[in-house]
Amino acid sequence: MKLGLAPVLAAALAAAGGAQNPPVDVPIDLGGEAAPAAPGQPYAARNLPDRIILSPGSDPATEMRVSWRTDMAAGETLAELAELVPAPNFGLRAQQVSGDNVSTLSENGTALYHKVRFAGLKPGTAYAYRVKGSAGFSEWHQFRTASAGTAPFRFIYMGDTQNRILDIGSIGWRRALLQAGNPALMAHAGDLVASRDDMTHDDEWGEWTATGGWALATVPQLPAAGNHEYVDVVQPDGSETRQLGKHWPVMFNLPGNGAEAAPLTTYFADYQGVRFVVLDGTSALDLGSLESQTAWLDARLAEAPGPWKIVLFHQPIFTCARPGDTPVLKAAWKPLFEKHKVDLVLQGHDHCYGRLTAEAGRDAGIEARAGGAMQGPVYMVSVAGAKMYGLNDRADTQPDRAAEDTSLFQVIDIAPGRLSLRAYLNTGVLYDGFDLVKAGGGNRLEELPDDLPAMRRCSGPPQLIDQPMPSDRLGPDGLPCTAEVKD
Repeated sequence: MKLGLAPVLAAALAAAGGAQNPPVDVPIDLGGEAAPAAPGQPYAARNLPDRIILSPGSDPATEMRVSWRTDMAAGETLAELAELVPAPNFGLRAQQVSGDNVSTLSENGTALYHKVRFAGLKPGTAYAYRVKGSAGFSEWHQFRTASAGTAPFRFIYMGDTQNRILDIGSIGWRRALLQAGNPALMAHAGDLVASRDDMTHDDEWGEWTATGGWALATVPQLPAAGNHEYVDVVQPDGSETRQLGKHWPVMFNLPGNGAEAAPLTTYFADYQGVRFVVLDGTSALDLGSLESQTAWLDARLAEAPGPWKIVLFHQPIFTCARPGDTPVLKAAWKPLFEKHKVDLVLQGHDHCYGRLTAEAGRDAGIEARAGGAMQGPVYMVSVAGAKMYGLNDRADTQPDRAAEDTSLFQVIDIAPGRLSLRAYLNTGVLYDGFDLVKAGGGNRLEELPDDLPAMRRCSGPPQLIDQPMPSDRLGPDGLPCTAEVKD
């Protein structure tokens, strides 16, 4: 079994905030805006590893990647890997894998972030691994590599968590993990954290990893960067620009096969018949990488080896909350989704739920499918956390299904000829769903029966952003509505 080393982080760290990879004795400053820190520093690095996150390689049948954090005394970056068998002494066959680390400084003090790459793995095989801190190794974590070919699997898709991550976001995350049973992957459509002045940035990432807990080390994560993974930077002339938050490139150990102009936040992975392509809408819109990402997207979709194509990014092509769509991304990417017959487009950003199958509206889509039309890309927006936006004036007619003031998660089953998506409320109640069935070179969409909960909407006058809550605006559960209106 060949075990590869972790890729060098110089380019990643330079793109995240500096022209050169800093010397090892100069910590990367992860500090953010002034904000109240959690009392007692519960998210400070300690002598055993934490923030352990498993990521797939571009070919998850033969490669997995892991990142983690320790205190500064850990020094070396070391993991152990073994094929997992039922005998409790499987670790006697473990091989050591070394990697790279960088030193950091945040509001929670100093820490080392580590990365290793497990390469040359056997397809469809269970493995166990553990990672080292200054006081010893973590517990053993397990994963299973993907099969070499097309095979059924299940994954979870989450919209924005962003605010009240551990307090509220954990409810949906943990229900999703329980309800999905044995997910092969977990996809996040951006705004994992807020990266503003609500909380200390390092505490936010501490909450994010505490929300997922050991599951982050066992279920490979597919994160997309949202606008809140970026921070605002004032330039010498007084103008503002965006910069990728410095936590992103140290928290995740992603495949590193993305677009040239957005190498830290774009990537692809092929998993048992599905090509997952992850884009960065913020970089495309604000940092000039649209052309590079679009060309890369075209090439990656054209070469996709399996029957299914799923694209993940943050800012939605069709919005469920804002007055208008995202015209720049829509003009550049929507034609490619249609050209390459993308099956599913997973997004966030709008803090509401919307599932759209026809730009002309729900009734037009139903009529077209009744006449034999194949289904094009299905566009979805969802939200997992506590921050909510109100639905726009198209919500009653354009999307097939919508919701506001509602936290959800999605479970998606993939088989060679069928994709089944089910959207659940964070209580575990089924709210929406559909199947895509491969037929005649395209997809046919099958709706669920009509016995779903009523559409979840707030009543009364809209709550305007930064204005007092209208006393007569109630949410679908009879509680004061929290959904703000986007203008």
